[in-house]
Amino acid sequence: MSDHDATIPTDVVLDEDAPGPPISVPESADAGEGGKLKMIVQLVKKCLGVKDIAAMRLSLPASLMEPIPNLEYWHYLDRPDMFAAINDTEDPFERMLAVLRFTFTKDLKFVHGKVCKPYNSVLGEHFRAHWDVVPLAYSSEPSQLPIPLIYTSPPGSAKSAEPPTLLSETASVKSGRSSKSTRSGLSFKSKLGKSPSTAPTSPQPLPQTDDLDARMSSLNLADGEPPRLRVVYVTEQVSHHPPVSAYYASCPARHLELVGIDQISAKVSGTTLRVSPGEYNQGLFVNIKGGPGEGERYHITHPVASVNGILRGSFYVTVADSTIITCSGGKRGPKFRTIIEYKEESWLGKAHFLLEGVIHTVNEGDTEHNEWTKVKHVPHSRVVAVFDGSWRGHIRWRRVGLGSYPQVTSSAASSPVPSHETLPRTPISSAAASKLEFTRHDDEYMTLLDLSTLGIVPKCVRPLEKQLPHESRKLWRNVTDNLLKKEFSEATKEKVAIEQRQRDEAAERKRKGVEFVPRYFEKNLERGWAELTPEGRAAVEEELNEESAFCIEGSESAKLSP
Repeated sequence: MSDHDATIPTDVVLDEDAPGPPISVPESADAGEGGKLKMIVQLVKKCLGVKDIAAMRLSLPASLMEPIPNLEYWHYLDRPDMFAAINDTEDPFERMLAVLRFTFTKDLKFVHGKVCKPYNSVLGEHFRAHWDVVPLAYSSEPSQLPIPLIYTSPPGSAKSAEPPTLLSETASVKSGRSSKSTRSGLSFKSKLGKSPSTAPTSPQPLPQTDDLDARMSSLNLADGEPPRLRVVYVTEQVSHHPPVSAYYASCPARHLELVGIDQISAKVSGTTLRVSPGEYNQGLFVNIKGGPGEGERYHITHPVASVNGILRGSFYVTVADSTIITCSGGKRGPKFRTIIEYKEESWLGKAHFLLEGVIHTVNEGDTEHNEWTKVKHVPHSRVVAVFDGSWRGHIRWRRVGLGSYPQVTSSAASSPVPSHETLPRTPISSAAASKLEFTRHDDEYMTLLDLSTLGIVPKCVRPLEKQLPHESRKLWRNVTDNLLKKEFSEATKEKVAIEQRQRDEAAERKRKGVEFVPRYFEKNLERGWAELTPEGRAAVEEELNEESAFCIEGSESAKLSP
């Protein structure tokens, strides 16, 4: 046995197929913060020089883990109402703004929540959930940003510890701007009782009554509560070496799908943990299957993140490099592309979490934009909008020139409802420009988003008795129960038992000469996303048909697009 092997605790399961022995530290006898900090320092020392921690198996004592499975924790729908709003408008520039809002809100857990280590996923583990959200409301004033109506708080307000009321969820407003986004076949199988699904996370406070009334003063009101939109989510661990999961989300009522592969690469640099996308992780793909943006695909890349404050035991996340949002498909003609550039933090002083970005046009057939990864790379003549701010707070934006406005064709000019379906090439024609004399000046900034006002929307998960043995919550139930009771030794024993069972199953497959076959996703990861299997599509359909305490738009006819 090597000296390194001799340092591995006896309660750690060895994995012969791993690229190296597991990185682990023993449980501390001190259950307080001092004991946790000591274990963290030991862990950092062991990780120094390791090329990719994520490719190894990081086996932590249960006391250092958050009582939540990895597949449940790691998703991109912290604000599913923002995702559901992407296809609300006929204007392609407004759709890009909607995708930008979704991008900034998909990871609110890192804005309002603490950095934590969930359980390691095991091969074949899967998780599914859904959200029933009130659609965003739109003011009659075009310059106003869309208004989320659930899990929000006024700017600068203190977080309330009391459970929120349903005031803002039942407010009567007109939601969605496009008539094409309205669906038939609304379901009214609402129940007065509690939803059979459970929400595990603490809800964020909602607006106070006075604040809500003020924000609704300029809205178009409608009679009755608007039907909610159901967003469903399914994910599965499809590979163990390296750790890879596939995910699929859908809002059929708005013709939206979200697909991708999750895999990270992590390395300790000094006292910072640097996290970047893994080999198979190409980002997020938002597909519009119908409605105003039918055929469009938005590819959203991941930036590089760093976990700081490790030695102090006070973790916080900083972001570097860029996120690129590229629109392809849909109607012929120019498209929009967005660059979000995260500003490097200073070595001295507090982090500021600043960013800047541009939205620019891409003409059909162009390839030069593939090299543009920073704001300064984009020629000014291509820029149609700029934005800046903090990814943890307020972000503002403004238009630049006329390139963001829909082109008004001669046939549409005489129509009472001009077409907003194509983008102009530069330079814009004088005829089109004359139609845009009412527009705002370049120097007028507007709010794109204020993340300080947005809370995480809790997910709805089927009760344990309805879950399959390899569903995350059921699989890790005993570990979670012991962690919540602070029975750390028992939690570690349960965790090791799950890991040993996975090793036994892997050894049996190896003995029989068979490969693992994912249940819900095809095992083709090269494209950056994986197709649902027939069983995966069935799981999504089941989640779409879960009962709700609300009226769900399109639920009786909610089917996945082919």
